[in-house]
Amino acid sequence: METMESLHLLAEAVRGAGADIAPTYQEYMQLAFAVANDCGEAGRADFHTLCSPSPKYDRQAADKLFGNALKSGRDGIHLGTAFHLARLCGVEVQPPMGTVGTVGTGASPASHTHAHARGNNEGEEEGESPDGSDPLTPLPTFDPHRRWPLLLERIMACGTSRAQCDVLLLGAVTVLGASMGSHVRCSYGGKMISPCLQSFVVGLPVAGKGVLSLVRLLVEPIHDDIRRQVDKGMEAYRREKARYDALGKDRAKEEMPVPPPNRMFLISGNNTGTGILQNLMDSDGTGLICESEADTISTAIGSDYGHWSDTMRKAFDHDRLSYNRRTDREYREVKKSYLAVLLSGTPAQVKPLIPSAENGLFSRQVFYYMPAIHQWQDQFDRNDNDLEKAFTQWGTEWKEKQKTIVMGGLFTLRLTGSQKEEFNRTFKALFARSGLTNGNEMASSVARLAINICRIMEVVAMLRMLEQGETAAPTNVSPAPDTPTDNLKDNIVTRWDLAITADDFHTVLSLAESLYCHIIHIFSFLPRIETTSSRNAERDALLNSMASTFTRHEFLEKAQEIGIKPETANTWLKRMKKRGLLESTKEKGRYRKPD
Repeated sequence: METMESLHLLAEAVRGAGADIAPTYQEYMQLAFAVANDCGEAGRADFHTLCSPSPKYDRQAADKLFGNALKSGRDGIHLGTAFHLARLCGVEVQPPMGTVGTVGTGASPASHTHAHARGNNEGEEEGESPDGSDPLTPLPTFDPHRRWPLLLERIMACGTSRAQCDVLLLGAVTVLGASMGSHVRCSYGGKMISPCLQSFVVGLPVAGKGVLSLVRLLVEPIHDDIRRQVDKGMEAYRREKARYDALGKDRAKEEMPVPPPNRMFLISGNNTGTGILQNLMDSDGTGLICESEADTISTAIGSDYGHWSDTMRKAFDHDRLSYNRRTDREYREVKKSYLAVLLSGTPAQVKPLIPSAENGLFSRQVFYYMPAIHQWQDQFDRNDNDLEKAFTQWGTEWKEKQKTIVMGGLFTLRLTGSQKEEFNRTFKALFARSGLTNGNEMASSVARLAINICRIMEVVAMLRMLEQGETAAPTNVSPAPDTPTDNLKDNIVTRWDLAITADDFHTVLSLAESLYCHIIHIFSFLPRIETTSSRNAERDALLNSMASTFTRHEFLEKAQEIGIKPETANTWLKRMKKRGLLESTKEKGRYRKPD
């Protein structure tokens, strides 16, 4: 009882003085353990009072930190630590005798902001958050000030948070790009690439990733229209087959009717290896797998008749797909594949599908990690809007616009010389940054992120062309230079050059930095046996925050601010220098990033 009275007395004095007694995270952690060790759950309210004067105070984060301190404990830290921190800020409160323990110093720093507190407590893997998935510092969201084509703006407006707006954008670009298929392309690396993305949204349960189910509605009208055509074809086939069967001996004079291809656009992820190939081949290599649970695919791939992760890898590069059956000597192939994939799942669902970074699926995915939700969110704030109805309507409108693309011929995105230079500068910097922090582990991911950014540019340029075409002749498209003059006179053009506006180019290119950070974070989920470290995201963020030259002291100081132990940061410095990723300067203790 005396201990609680002392804590309450201290809390009131700190609040009255408006003193920030835990200005750094090291002190913040000490304060949490001091109160939790001596007062238990009963001290939670006063802990909030002690923290609240800080401009960095966040109630949810403080709650989570205190709960973690209750579970973990930290020997040597008692309530005397809290009084000591208060005295350092000029708040003098004399506690009753016998209620104050020793002033401990054993808490590990973890973050320089209260809003995103994480600790390296006993029982946790170094660098991991208590829930095992949230990063130490918030991952960047897309720039909210960028302007997108109107359809994408409408879709993003349905999100209730920045992260939801981001995944709606990423999901919409994936499904819309999938419906463009082989009709849109861009020359990159000596190959023509089409806007067929493989996107994977990862988040804890109830993080809000379920909103992706809405973007599927954008392309369901296209799928439904294809299926109606298949049904009509099957009806005609059955009539022909019945007539053929009734011919009796005269059947030898006619060819047997052949059933129509079982075409579709939306392909089930609950499929066999041969089933996926058949679906794609019946649809000229084009299709979209859209699954809200990544387990659907990982379970199918792991089954006796699965093993089609290679199909996803090949489809990323539009490679040839084929299979051969010995039983009926059936051989089928499609020369180009245009499979797109949109998945969502929890962090635990990443590893079953992508067991390691060496698995080619990892570098081909566009990852986005949705942060956990720590407070109740009102679900009645949409004025009873039916989002499914809105997305279905947009899907119906998109089906008509997609016909314009299909009937229009072939659209080739061509960047200007200055755009290519800026693109290369951006990814050269990312590639160098990744090499400094990760060695060669992330090289393929950065290289393929560049391909995916090109694919997003294709989608945005096409959407802008269609948007302009509603009111006037679009300004970002022109007939291919080698179009015959007679064709131009007769207005018969089947091949077009597509441009992306400067604003749209910079808008899409700005995604590279954010998506890179999300990829690095998902990389940390993979087994340590397969990778050299699970703290690549923190190491990358730390090095990126440093100037082109810096001292060892500056590096360790910055490391402590974001929750990296000095000994860990010291090890990183030594390893990066040994591998040639950092260079020593003539000044002792100063390092330089190679150009």
